[in-house]
Amino acid sequence: MDSNLIAVVSIATSGLTIGIGGMCPAIGEGRSVATALTSLAQQPDASATITRTLFVGLAMIESLAIYSFVVSMILIFANPFWTHAIASGGK
Repeated sequence: MDSNLIAVVSIATSGLTIGIGGMCPAIGEGRSVATALTSLAQQPDASATITRTLFVGLAMIESLAIYSFVVSMILIFANPFWTHAIASGGK
């Protein structure tokens, strides 16, 4: 494989990863906050339980965005395919 092709594919995949991996959790966080606010408006006496559950859910949703960011950084800076391309002499 040509090393330029590896670079182009890695950068494109990294962009898609961080784009989709940032957009989808943002939509999920927005929907969960909207639902939590609706629940708080309907049952204000359960605010402690709803808020605690909301924060745990938001942390789990945000971890997806962080994992996408890590995969993107690995594709750019620590790509395992580069080692194979360099070892094969760029053929």
